[in-house]
Amino acid sequence: MIAVTAQSGNNPGMAIEQVKNYFKEFGQEHRIMELDESTATVATAAAAHGVEPGQIGKTLSFKLEEEPILIVTAGDAKISNSKYKARFSKKAKMLNAEEVLEHTGHPVGGVCPFGLPKKLPVYLDISLRRFEEVIPAAGSLNSSIKLTLEELEDYSNALEWVDVCDVAG
Repeated sequence: MIAVTAQSGNNPGMAIEQVKNYFKEFGQEHRIMELDESTATVATAAAAHGVEPGQIGKTLSFKLEEEPILIVTAGDAKISNSKYKARFSKKAKMLNAEEVLEHTGHPVGGVCPFGLPKKLPVYLDISLRRFEEVIPAAGSLNSSIKLTLEELEDYSNALEWVDVCDVAG
């Protein structure tokens, strides 16, 4: 696994720079895409990239024992309360927008598991495994990066793959 070393404050304007700096450590900063249109929602990101919504990697932020965790899911997946509780032994409790910014350094709509101010537990949901490549945000409301699942796992320092979602069908 790749170690998280990037530092950021909680200035949303700096989040994209933190993600770029993070990927610069691996010579991959050129892969970050900054678009003219918004990619802040799954629908807008999918339209901007010309892919189905499921291929957008959305990063959700939760409190677990009062500590934040991140779960990257397919864009068309929804957290299943019963699966989440079975895996984490607690009811799913999402962070509010202020807490998200505080803990990730990224604004809602640009949250990703890269360039974080401190290392957070990151989990990848198996809903992503339907795709060879996924497109998570990259710290701002109009940025993203296309990654293979192996790259996502490595660059996010994911702890493990989990099954906590249901996919709309």
